[in-house]
Amino acid sequence: MGREVAAGSYHRDMSEPTDADSSTRRAHRPTPSNDRSRLALIVVAVIAVVAVGLAAWALVRPAKTSSSADSATPTYTDAQRADSKAKICTAFNTVRTGVSQNTNLVPPGGPDDVTGALAVAANARLSLYDGGQYLLARLDPSTAPELADAVRAFGNTLMDIGAASTAGAQNSDPQQAGRLRDADAANTTITNLCK
Repeated sequence: MGREVAAGSYHRDMSEPTDADSSTRRAHRPTPSNDRSRLALIVVAVIAVVAVGLAAWALVRPAKTSSSADSATPTYTDAQRADSKAKICTAFNTVRTGVSQNTNLVPPGGPDDVTGALAVAANARLSLYDGGQYLLARLDPSTAPELADAVRAFGNTLMDIGAASTAGAQNSDPQQAGRLRDADAANTTITNLCK
């Protein structure tokens, strides 16, 4: 009807399908992989909702009351207490000897031996820190509370002294001097308890 067709072009009715139209229709058609992806997404969403629900329930549920059997202090035999005392006292003597030896060493080349002084200082720090860890690791639950508390205090103080020394604290620093006094007091207490 009044349409002119330019040279080299042709007229096509819009209702006729093109290659682009058919590929678009194929892309929108559900495929098995799209169905599986949607199913997986739904499963993940359900799991997430259940997890959030369980977390909320765990936060608001009443705390479980402990029975008298659960809260009872464990009891130990005299033999267990004696064995744990012997073990921790032996460990204490080992640490005390090691710390005493390594913190009082003199550099092999005398006061002018910088390398020797650094090596002696490193050994002193190691004996303090590792000695504290060793004691804490050797504490047995059956150790008498008074002895166990003193050993914990001594072990932690040794580690504090070693860590502060590694950070550059000198024995004359007020805080380090306080730690040294605390270690000496704990040493005396443990020595008396281990008799």
